[in-house]
Amino acid sequence: MVNFFKNVGYVLYRIWFHLLVAVLIFLFFPLLLVMSLSEKWYPYFFWLMRNVWAIPILYGMGCVPKVVREQQLVKGKSYMLVANHTSMLDIMLMLKVSKNPFVFVGKKELAKIPLFGFFFKRVCIMVDREDARSRTGVYRRAERRLSQGLSICIFPEGGVPEEDVLLGKFKDGAFKMAIAHSIPLVPITFYDNKKRFSFTFLSGGPGRVRVKVHSFFETGVLGGDDKTTLREEVRQVIFEELKGTSKSNLGARE
Repeated sequence: MVNFFKNVGYVLYRIWFHLLVAVLIFLFFPLLLVMSLSEKWYPYFFWLMRNVWAIPILYGMGCVPKVVREQQLVKGKSYMLVANHTSMLDIMLMLKVSKNPFVFVGKKELAKIPLFGFFFKRVCIMVDREDARSRTGVYRRAERRLSQGLSICIFPEGGVPEEDVLLGKFKDGAFKMAIAHSIPLVPITFYDNKKRFSFTFLSGGPGRVRVKVHSFFETGVLGGDDKTTLREEVRQVIFEELKGTSKSNLGARE
């Protein structure tokens, strides 16, 4: 009987999440739609998504963010933001972390999510990881967005790893792009999102969601041949942080 009520709680918690996501977009749909009509208005769209969508969802879920920063983002400067990926909360938490407007690079399947997907395909950079032309097109679209003074956010695992994997292998895209455009690369660790709202249906619950923004990796003096070294160094920073601070993950495999 205890498990029954616990499972009911998990289901209601997930229903509440999707209600928050949908209702907040619906309430501000006219404003969001107008702000998504032109790339030059994207900073205003970003402000709305950050302040009237992402942050209310986090607090509405009882997931109170706590952000620790080893280095501060400079207003008006472009960055490459990378973090571990374990939960749908990662999107909201990344929006909380950065006041600097950034554009997500994400898989095309996200465009199928009702309401959220409508705006995702309008303002984000979609990629079909099975299509070489789509992957190449990402660089052109990212270059245009960087030229507009925006930052780019990529989850370099290329998807959500299996539940027992502490941190998946990183793909090259974010690191190649950061070097090509000589922008600082910002490693970010999300500690608690898997525990709060993982992709395992009967799981999750409210509590704080901790984030650490690590010291940036400067890429101005790096060349294309350095992307593998940069990729592994950044991954190691996040992996060691996860391994060293999350007791619940001590049994997880790399």
